[in-house]
Amino acid sequence: MPDSTAAWYQQLAKPSWAPPSWLFGPVWTALYAGIAVTFGTVFYFAAKGRIPALVALPFALNLAFNFAFTPIQFGLRNNVLAAVDILLVLGTLVWAILVIRPFAPWIAWAQAPYLLWVMFATVLQMSITWMNR
Repeated sequence: MPDSTAAWYQQLAKPSWAPPSWLFGPVWTALYAGIAVTFGTVFYFAAKGRIPALVALPFALNLAFNFAFTPIQFGLRNNVLAAVDILLVLGTLVWAILVIRPFAPWIAWAQAPYLLWVMFATVLQMSITWMNR
C-alpha cells in the first residue's frame, strides 16, 4: 500500500475493536488459498457438467466483488461504495454456499472461515463508513 494510502487509512476513525492493519494481509492470504481450491473446484465442476453452470454464478460474482473492494476502498477512498461492495461480497457468498451445498457439501462447509471473516469485515466496514460520514 503506498504511503499516502496507508496514511489515509490510518487517519480514518475506526472502532476500538478494529484489528491492526498488518493482520489483513496474512488473513486474506490464507483465505485466498481456500478460495482458490474451493472456487476452482466449483468452476471445474461447472465446466465438466458435474453441476449446473448457474451454480458457479454466485462464485464468479463473489470473486468480482471481492477483487473490487481494495481498489474501491483504497484507490477511490470511497467508504460508502466500499460498504456497498462488502455487502455484495457477503450476499454472493451466502448465495454461493446455499447453491453449492446440495451438490458438494464439503465446499459449502469449507467456506466457513471465509464467511466468518467477511461477516466481521462487513461489520467493520459499516462501522468505518458510519464513523467517517
